[in-house]
Order: sequence, then C-alpha cells, then structure tokens
Amino acid sequence: MKRIEFLKAPMDIATMQETVTFIESRIEQKQFLQHVVVNVAKIVNMQKDPVLAESVKACEVINIDGMGVVFGARFLGHDVPERVAGVDLFHELLAMSAKRDFPVFLLGATEEVVNKTAEVVKAQNPNLNIAGYHDGYFWQDEEAVVTKIRESGAKLLFVAITSPKKENFINKWQDKLGVDFVMGVGGTFDVVAGKVKRAPQWMQKAGFEWLYRVIQEPGRMWKRYLITNSKFAYLLIKNKFSS
Repeated sequence: MKRIEFLKAPMDIATMQETVTFIESRIEQKQFLQHVVVNVAKIVNMQKDPVLAESVKACEVINIDGMGVVFGARFLGHDVPERVAGVDLFHELLAMSAKRDFPVFLLGATEEVVNKTAEVVKAQNPNLNIAGYHDGYFWQDEEAVVTKIRESGAKLLFVAITSPKKENFINKWQDKLGVDFVMGVGGTFDVVAGKVKRAPQWMQKAGFEWLYRVIQEPGRMWKRYLITNSKFAYLLIKNKFSS
C-alpha cells in the first residue's frame, strides 16, 4: 500500500482486496493494527481538531471511504483506484474472520441496534465467532468495557461510535484492548440492523451518498453537509492554486 498526504491528512492508496489481505496477514502475525477510514467530514474536522488528527495519524491503515475524497485526491493529481468504504470492509472482514475462526467483538450504537447487528451478521456468516458485543453508551465506565473486550478473547474489534469519539477511544485504550485489530465503523451497525438505508449504488459511485443522507434526515444533516462540503471545496481549490 502506498501512503500519501492529502490536505494534511495521511491516507493509503489501496484496493479492497489489498486491504483485507494486509489486515489478515497482520492478525496472523499477532501484530496489533489500528485502522481508520477518512471521508470529507473527517478531513475537514482534522484541520481544526488536533486530537482527532493525531488519533487518525496513529493508525497503521488509513483507507479512503468517501467518493468525495477520491475525487478530491484525483483533482490534486493522486492516482486513487477506488474507495474502500468502511461498511463494505466490515462485511469483508467478517467473512474472512468466519473462514479463519477469528473471534470478533462489536462495540457501539444502541443496545437494540448492536443486538440486531450481531443477529444479522451471524445469519450472514454462520461460522462467525462473535466473542461479545456492547452498546456505545458506556462513557461513565470506559475501563469496564475495555476489560470486557480484553477478556472476551476477540481478535478483531469493530467500534460503531461517532467521530471523533471512536478515534479518540481507540487511540486512548489500544494497549489495553487485547485485540489484534481494531476498526472504527461509524454508523455501520445502523445500516446492518436496518435502521438506516444505504444509498443506491449509482449514488455511491457518483459521490452523492451525502445527499441521500440529507434526504433521509434533512433536519439533522443538511447543515452538517452544507458546511463540511463547502469547507472541503475551499480547501481543494486553495491547495490546487496555492503553488
């Protein structure tokens, strides 16, 4: 995998298969690997949030999630073959874990959603070993949840908590989690559990997933995407023509 820097954010140029193969080899070697994906919102927030920026930079694998970042990186001259969406990588890693008998732990979302997610992924991968799961509302007693994860025997940990909380939680506790691989998956559990619908394929490929989210939740999402997309466009243009 080739690492580049884009708008002060490091990221790896890799296909889905290259990413899965690399992660599998690291788990085999029992070498701890911290993973993160970056999208437009995260890159914009990293500009003004040094803690988030350091948490992202601490990761060994930084995949490009959003098509906006793919298009932006290409605009600035980087050769990016495809995006590696977090929700798609999640499913690929579960399938790999089922084949290799790697136990997994699911952390995040509401109790109802994480329970449903465990049920759905087990149905999709009957041989999957789910070592445990817990909702994402544990901030009064983080250490107890970290202990639960460590004692579960899981090799892979998926953290479905909003940014920057998940990145900072992973970075803070990585040495105590007892897993070989940890990945922040954002709202993936909501999608898997059927609480949120994913955009159609054509919208995903065209970079309009954000618009689909706005259509689903206009009151909550319109301002967020208007601000972040505008700031992202400004950063791109400024970087393109600054030299």
